Amino acid sequence: MAPNTERRDLTRERIVKAAAGLLGEHGPAAVTTRRVAQEAGLQPPALYRLFEDKEALLDAAAEHVFAEHVAGKETAARSDDPVADLRAGWDTQVGFGLANPYVFGLLIDPARARETPAQVRGVRILAERVHRVAAAGRLRVSEERAVNLIRAAGVGTVHTLLTLPPEQRDPHLADAAFEAVARAILADEPAVPAREPAAVVAAFRTLLPELPNLSGAEAALLDEWLRR
Repeated sequence: MAPNTERRDLTRERIVKAAAGLLGEHGPAAVTTRRVAQEAGLQPPALYRLFEDKEALLDAAAEHVFAEHVAGKETAARSDDPVADLRAGWDTQVGFGLANPYVFGLLIDPARARETPAQVRGVRILAERVHRVAAAGRLRVSEERAVNLIRAAGVGTVHTLLTLPPEQRDPHLADAAFEAVARAILADEPAVPAREPAAVVAAFRTLLPELPNLSGAEAALLDEWLRR
């Protein structure tokens, strides 16, 4: 890496970490050019050279915090129970949202909606956990629907809790929300064709990449039929 590029990256990292600290502790209003520069030990013009405006800096700060969270999920050990791992991921995600309300608010803001690298990785981790549930014959809906239901319920749960005063928050709401989603997407036991045909289909879809005698087009067509 060229010295100038390395210096620029290090400066950007200092700025983003300073902004992330202010965002997490005091909210978006505290992330001013002067305050961030002061916290980073830099002059304000350094920020102007790296970020178009305050909104770009806020996005970078939120991404930094969320990326650290996702990195922890990527290194989390798997258990032998894919449903338990799915539940653990739910608890971790809800906990992150409640512990980082300002970052959460920026991440779900429709006006800022975009797929950042950390968000893409986060969805991929969830999809991988759902895939393991499907492969175990425990998924009664498509993997795509399961992922979207979990994401929608998780965002709604955290948002609802954050809008309530701490003393009015139901400590069991997140548990109840997960149980509601689980009833909608999970089979009680591994799939039995006569009782859970949808779970059998979901499990079979996980095997498509391993079928040796299908062309790519044939596998895609079979997957389309199975989704229907």
